[in-house]
Amino acid sequence: MSTGSMIALAVIAVLVIYLIIIFNGLIAHRNKFKNGFANIDNQLQLRYDLIPNLIETAKAYMSHEKETLTQVIEARNKAASASKQAALHPDDAAAMNKLMAAETALSGTMLQFFALTENYPDIKANQTMEKLMEELTTTENKVAFARQRYNDDVMQYNTYREQFPNFMVANNGGFKEATLFEVESNEIKKTIRVDFNK
Repeated sequence: MSTGSMIALAVIAVLVIYLIIIFNGLIAHRNKFKNGFANIDNQLQLRYDLIPNLIETAKAYMSHEKETLTQVIEARNKAASASKQAALHPDDAAAMNKLMAAETALSGTMLQFFALTENYPDIKANQTMEKLMEELTTTENKVAFARQRYNDDVMQYNTYREQFPNFMVANNGGFKEATLFEVESNEIKKTIRVDFNK
């Protein structure tokens, strides 16, 4: 075998090894953000399980608010269904967009529900309701933390995927761009006033 042939073979071998490293890197980054979504999904399921209990407890006090209570349950069911689809394919942009829309709608109905509970002081005094609200708040915080971690993983994957020459391997290997999980906040922002004269 001539020296030229050996050099050509060595270059091809190095190129193949380099492509394998890129491919394996794409797989590792994709698996990392998929695992991140699994953590979100676990927290979302806990929240979806809490909401019916919250509504059942509130029904005893809010019998005149049946429409709002029904809207919350319907929004919860849509979000749970969208979450199941997204959990199967967190790399599918359509499934993620559907989940984000469902979560935004659920946030809006939950905000309405919480606003209505302000009109019923007996609800706030109920120990079961208080415990459920605490659990829900804790779960919401865990969802937010898991979502931030997932979005960081997605950003790393997308950045790695778009780099040269990684994007050539990604496009030919079926590595699609991942979607960030962003939920529009319907929360009313309250201005905090600081008064030093007190």
